[in-house]
Amino acid sequence: MVWVAALLLAAPVQALDLGRVGPVWPVAEPDLLALIQTRLEEKQASGELARIQTEFAARSRRAIESPAPVAGLARTNTPRSFLFDPTVTALEAVRDHEGKVLVAAGTRVNPLDYVSLSQPLIFFDARDREQTRLALALRQRHQGRAYLILTGGSFIDFMKRHDLRVYYDQQGLLVQRLGIRQVPARVTQEGRMLRIDELKVGA
Repeated sequence: MVWVAALLLAAPVQALDLGRVGPVWPVAEPDLLALIQTRLEEKQASGELARIQTEFAARSRRAIESPAPVAGLARTNTPRSFLFDPTVTALEAVRDHEGKVLVAAGTRVNPLDYVSLSQPLIFFDARDREQTRLALALRQRHQGRAYLILTGGSFIDFMKRHDLRVYYDQQGLLVQRLGIRQVPARVTQEGRMLRIDELKVGA
C-alpha cells in the first residue's frame, strides 16, 4: 500500500473533463441557529416550552430543599462507639500571606491541636421521626449547643417546623470521612481524638 501511494504522489496529475452525469444543485443546508429558533418558537406556541421550564424549576427546587439522602447509611441497629484520629499529612507546604512556611510538606497535623470541637455534631435522618426526636433531645441535653446535620429529609421543612438551624451532609462527605455507617450518630471531642457514638433509637 505504501509503494502505491508513493507512485501516485510521484506521477504527474492531469485534470480530465468527464462531462456532466446528472443535474447539479447548489449545496443548501438549513441555518442551525435559525432551525433552533424555529423549534423554540413552535414549542413556545404549543405551550410545551412553558411546561418544560416549570418542570425544570420544580425539580431544581426539590433538589435544593430536599437533597438526595446520603447513600450507604442505615438506622442504628447495633450501637457502636469508636475513636477517630483527625490527623492529616500536609501534602505540600502551607504558607502565610508573606510566603513564610507555617507547615512543612510531609508534616502530620492534628486540627484539634489548634481548634476544638466546641459543640457536638449530631447526624440523623429527618425522614425518621424517632431519629428526629432523639436528635432534638440530644441537642437539649447539650444546652442547645449542638450542630444538627441531616443525612436525609428536607432541611427547609425541618427549619420551618422546629425554627432551628440545620445543616446537610451533602454527598455524605462528613460521614464517609468519620467512618459513620449508622445514624443517629453523635460526634464529640475526646482529647486529641473524636469520639463517635452510633446511637440506637429508644436505647
